[in-house]
Amino acid sequence: MNAWYLICFLSAIAIFIAFANQYILKMQTTIAITTGSVVISLLLILAVKLQGDSTALEITQVVSSINFNQLLLKGMLGFLLFAGALEINLAALKMQRWEITALVLFSTLASTFIIGYLSFYAFELLGWSVPFIYCLLFGALISPTDPIAVLAIIKQMRAPEGISVQVEGESLFNDGIGLVIFTTIFAVAFYGTEATVVDVGELFLVDAIGGIAFGLVIALVGHFLIINSRDVNIRLLLTLTIPTAGFAAANIWEISGALAMVTSGILLGNITRSKATERTGPEDTRYVKDFWHATDSFLNALLFLIIGMLIVTMPISLAEIGLGLLMVPMVLFARFISVGAPFIFFKKFRHYDKHTVKILTWGGLRGGLALAMAAAIPRDEVFIGQSDLHNLIVIITYVVVIFSIIVQGLTISPLIESSISANKEK
Repeated sequence: MNAWYLICFLSAIAIFIAFANQYILKMQTTIAITTGSVVISLLLILAVKLQGDSTALEITQVVSSINFNQLLLKGMLGFLLFAGALEINLAALKMQRWEITALVLFSTLASTFIIGYLSFYAFELLGWSVPFIYCLLFGALISPTDPIAVLAIIKQMRAPEGISVQVEGESLFNDGIGLVIFTTIFAVAFYGTEATVVDVGELFLVDAIGGIAFGLVIALVGHFLIINSRDVNIRLLLTLTIPTAGFAAANIWEISGALAMVTSGILLGNITRSKATERTGPEDTRYVKDFWHATDSFLNALLFLIIGMLIVTMPISLAEIGLGLLMVPMVLFARFISVGAPFIFFKKFRHYDKHTVKILTWGGLRGGLALAMAAAIPRDEVFIGQSDLHNLIVIITYVVVIFSIIVQGLTISPLIESSISANKEK
């Protein structure tokens, strides 16, 4: 069995879990798929270690051969972000622009340093001598909320529009600043590079601003071609060139493909869709919208099944799982402080739902992007005691991600329902 066949079978399993979930568990689809994949992974591990099953061993080896970093960051991410951005309401986004800007810039940076310091002292207390720069690196990769996890779960919860736009907007845009922070700390940690203000500023301008500018260009070209196309199938194919060729070009030119997809998706999903509806009618527009909705659902299902199955590729120890569980409250505390601080200021000028900070804290989910960044840490270069730093960070990140998707994803609904009930009473 090769990696392609495995992905085909995993796709079928993900769809089957989603189908069965409708009638049995009735959980949010992403949570059900992630939970199911963790169970499948544990069964595979037991089959290999207890029974020595050759088929299970072969599947485990094939899963281990998948380059998750490349699969997500260089492939699926473009489709998922573009599809998610198509559904963002531009008018609502403008109304929340200052809140989203604060969450993207201030909250991500503040959370990085809070987690860095807390994890450094926690490691020291437990006898793990982890240099501060690597703790800061962990803070950088775990602080940005994951747009894929957030969009997949929050959308189905029907949160109040203001909070929903804040959570979705932050998750879509904080990749740029998150990547700049991670890349800068990564260069200092592994290449001895000095992180000067000029270097960081240049990296941010090239990566983030360059990605947004490229997204605008893609959107302008796409808008012109789509509006002037007479065939609905051609219009659909034109949208497909953006997360394929457009995303690939951005990665080759080393600008933010993620921000390019978000920018182009928002503009095409609002301006182009409106103009296309006027020219061709709602049926053709709905055809393209339904395609991207189905594509988004399918890729999300596959991605979260793979995330859950990554456990079979890790040489996990109980001590490392314990460290991962210890990091969960630290990550949540850092999220609460970094999100709550800006809203103390914003509340002087605008009224917010009383559950806003709670929902933003508990709904700031982590997912595949954090794991992809953790996977980028070099193997066999730095050792903490007997543990490879790469494995240690990946396992801790995996525990935080699984907790985020399953536990936070399952329990955010009561917070949102409380907010909805309070708004109705008013």
